[in-house]
Amino acid sequence: MQQHTIKPAESQTKKRTRVGRGNAAGKGTYCGRGVKGQSARSGGKRRPGFEGGQTPLIRLMPKLPGFRHPHVEQKTHQPINLSDLEANFDNGEAVTKIELKAKGLITSLKRPIKLLGKGTISKKLTITVTAASASAIAAIEAIGGQLILPPVVEKVRKRDKKLTKMGK
Repeated sequence: MQQHTIKPAESQTKKRTRVGRGNAAGKGTYCGRGVKGQSARSGGKRRPGFEGGQTPLIRLMPKLPGFRHPHVEQKTHQPINLSDLEANFDNGEAVTKIELKAKGLITSLKRPIKLLGKGTISKKLTITVTAASASAIAAIEAIGGQLILPPVVEKVRKRDKKLTKMGK
């Protein structure tokens, strides 16, 4: 056996359909293109998104303001439950983004993390997350654990900045 003599098995190959070679061949006369019209002509394809003359879906949707970059990752929180922490961490361990990613509990280090109160926890952990639900905070404080949340920064609108500059 040589490289140039290798061929796929007979059962693995499908014969190419030959059109316009008589009706006995199965694709004679119109060659599967129907009778007349744009689709029967050479190069007679419709553009992508064409829906036969009715208003296409893309034109029915509203034009939203601003520029939406297709590759920007959404800033939605990644949920972590108390039951996940109970199952994956030992007593006294520190829980950070890096540990959560290493154990496969979150998918991205860039997106924020929210701790939710589903399940129970009995281990004292030091947890660093972006946000936490009220029930999760209560459960961690009840067992003597520590929850580290980033400081809340109030956003100042441009209008408010202008008013303070003007002395109003």
